[in-house]
Amino acid sequence: MVKAAVIGGTGYAGVELVRILLGHPHAELTMITSRQYAGRPFSDIYPAMARIVNLTCQAFSEEAVSEAAEVIFTALPHKASMGVVPGLIDRGKRVIDLSADFRFKDPALYEAWYEPHQAKDLLKTAVYGLPEIYFDDIQKASLVGNPGCYPTSVLLPLLPLIKAPFVDADSIVADSKSGTSGAGRSVSLATHFCEVNEGFKAYKVAEHRHNPEMDEVLSLFAGRTIRMTFTPHLVPMTRGMLTTIYVGLKEDVSTRDVASYLDSFYADKPFVRICPRGRFPNTMYVRGTNYCDIGFQVAEQTKRLVLISAIDNLVKGASGQAVQNMNIMLGLPETAGLDQIPFPL
Repeated sequence: MVKAAVIGGTGYAGVELVRILLGHPHAELTMITSRQYAGRPFSDIYPAMARIVNLTCQAFSEEAVSEAAEVIFTALPHKASMGVVPGLIDRGKRVIDLSADFRFKDPALYEAWYEPHQAKDLLKTAVYGLPEIYFDDIQKASLVGNPGCYPTSVLLPLLPLIKAPFVDADSIVADSKSGTSGAGRSVSLATHFCEVNEGFKAYKVAEHRHNPEMDEVLSLFAGRTIRMTFTPHLVPMTRGMLTTIYVGLKEDVSTRDVASYLDSFYADKPFVRICPRGRFPNTMYVRGTNYCDIGFQVAEQTKRLVLISAIDNLVKGASGQAVQNMNIMLGLPETAGLDQIPFPL
């Protein structure tokens, strides 16, 4: 059994990690840390875990965490992980970071959207943790920067097609809708029940921090600079994410041709499901799972390809993907601990 610790285990991504690791056949959860709730039983914070989790939240200690675990998940806010991760790496630990701190290859790009980076050297060796794309690199990694939920929902449909001769990569527009859990557990007026219930709004238009993350990955994968237009929206539901992507076509292409690209690329990928023609993703069908469902349609009249994806933003968009990365790093079955069967309704 691999011993695992969750740093920042009382946020939404953290508790989802706890939930998944508790059902993992090859992992033992040995420590949960929390600055706010140190000294309190985890089940006091999340009563759903009563008689399931017997751990007490600990204050973070690099030495104590390193002694307790071989693999460490850092579920900390952006800009906090970079102060914690280097010491864990120096102690020979495998780290999966769920913040944005180790997702970028270009430190200047990170600093333009966040703040000065305190561990730039680690950006050279950190691997972007999108398993369906970077499986081989993840296998050898000591540090994985787990992708954001929006990038996961956008990149999985796009990357298999970005080099296709019929795709106009300079025309990409992505429109994403997220449940409110994507904003985290901290109290905020913007996600207060009365502010979101029975409403639907766009936010951070043309200035969301996930946009440069997606641009960098697309550009590196395509071998040239790509800039996409991205608009996120907040939907009054707890979890789930639906993304619709519009791509211009440089030449005529059939739905069958697009299907061939996607089916071939994801044929052996256990967590990507390509919808049958005429059926489109629904957040309900991936709730609580690590699946990404992808559907598509060629709009012949406007010469555009429409791609649609659905994920659970807390699972495939965060903690499930992090566990998937752990499995790959340790040579475990990729699906271990992640074989939850979707609720049919």
